[in-house]
Amino acid sequence: MGTVNATIAGRQFRLACEDGQEPHLQALAKDIDQRIIDLRARFGEIGDTRLTVMAALMVADENSELTRKLRLLEEEVAALQDARVVAADRAKAASDAVVGAFNSAAERLEGITRKLNHSLPAGTGVGIG
Repeated sequence: MGTVNATIAGRQFRLACEDGQEPHLQALAKDIDQRIIDLRARFGEIGDTRLTVMAALMVADENSELTRKLRLLEEEVAALQDARVVAADRAKAASDAVVGAFNSAAERLEGITRKLNHSLPAGTGVGIG
């Protein structure tokens, strides 16, 4: 278990975290401390508890907004995946139709060739196809 010594609102805190997470926890603590410094600059000395609560509410508000945006993006991704499946199905159907049309045209051409070959007089040495 790792530990970090962090200063938030002028007070030292020893915080525990998973090994390897120390730099991340230190960055989070610095973010909270900077928010409190900014709030103190805007509102003056209104008490550490109030400043800390205000900073926590700011973080919670950002988290709420990001969660809402993430939910919207997940819905958009799901809709795009559905549209991709529909488009792939349509492309497959179109491809199958084109292949069918080419096969049908080839069969008709072969039939015409056979008819022409049968209609030519025997022994002329001329053949089609």
